[in-house]
Amino acid sequence: SPHCMLHDLFSTYFSLFLNGFQRSKRNLICLFTLHFQYQSTPRGYSTFLRTGVYTIGFITVPLSQEEKEFPIAYSMVIHEKIEMFERLLRALYTPQNVYCVHIDQKSSEDFRSAVRAIVSCLPNVFVASKIESVIYASWSRVQADLNCMEDLLKSPVQWRYLLNTCGTDFPIKTNAEMVQALKLLNGKNSMESEVTNDYKKGRWLFHHNVTNTVVRTEVKKTPPPINTPMFSGNAYFVVSRAFVRHVMKSQEVRVLLEWEKDTYSPDEHLWATLQRMPAVPGSNPPNSKFQQSDMNSMARVVRWSYLAGDVRSGAPYPHCSGTYRRAVCVYGAGDLQWLLNQHHLIANKFDPEVDDVAIRCLESYLRFKATYSVSSIEDGSWLETHSQGN
Repeated sequence: SPHCMLHDLFSTYFSLFLNGFQRSKRNLICLFTLHFQYQSTPRGYSTFLRTGVYTIGFITVPLSQEEKEFPIAYSMVIHEKIEMFERLLRALYTPQNVYCVHIDQKSSEDFRSAVRAIVSCLPNVFVASKIESVIYASWSRVQADLNCMEDLLKSPVQWRYLLNTCGTDFPIKTNAEMVQALKLLNGKNSMESEVTNDYKKGRWLFHHNVTNTVVRTEVKKTPPPINTPMFSGNAYFVVSRAFVRHVMKSQEVRVLLEWEKDTYSPDEHLWATLQRMPAVPGSNPPNSKFQQSDMNSMARVVRWSYLAGDVRSGAPYPHCSGTYRRAVCVYGAGDLQWLLNQHHLIANKFDPEVDDVAIRCLESYLRFKATYSVSSIEDGSWLETHSQGN
């Protein structure tokens, strides 16, 4: 039968790691020491969790004082693949952070039950109080994040920054590395925000109807209700608590949000535009000197098929070793070395059905890095230490 285990980089190395880790770090991590008797399906998760032994490798105490004093908030918008959600949550999880999980209203009852079962085991993780039926490229994707923003501001956790994620994301930095990077922002936000090209202007120049898809009409919209230009970016952001509070309370922002509701893929221009409005905390000026590409921001590293190529010939990044989905690289194990050399906090996309080894390697690498000094990982001394006596 399938196993439930901490996904290993190499099974032999990882068993050595676990044996030593259980002896020396038992007070830091809850480990699964059981075999998973159910398939990795939503119903299987729910059934398993009812046994009351859900302790899968989640870090249960802050690993440093610096991390303890700098909690991070997460908005997690998901709709399928319960195993991937659990693995993403485990990779991001620390007890001082806070996590809002938005489950798509269209998700199956089994999936929703499984998510709620997982969430019930972790006191700082909760399901969003308002749930949307998320339609690709529609306002509902933005509303899902806004719902989590509202809930997170009510949380007793005094988090410093908010990161939004989806079900195909995976971190490429440890929590400690994220804290250090966020501190260097010194209250600024980080996200893609660039001048809008003519092709993308059509996304907000015309009214769009939303059913099961988003359909452009020939009805022109009124101009944007702001005194600064519209900018383009992507759905992902790293924003300060002050930014979130402003978005929730500002009348100017409220008017812009309302205007955005019938545009195409508003998540790819709303956040980028807010980031260049002078009154928004942590924003950059609208002047072209302050443009920030996705590769220069820290929110997300994404590789597009039409930009990939030979870096020596001017391409921003190499071709994908996995596969492409909607022109976005679904990473394979061959992409990991490149990914781990990037400054971004999170990468997109991953899919265990495309390359589970890539995810397993990242899980092991990040756990090693979080719990052992970097030098001991690089020179292999952690293995020597924890293999003694086995």
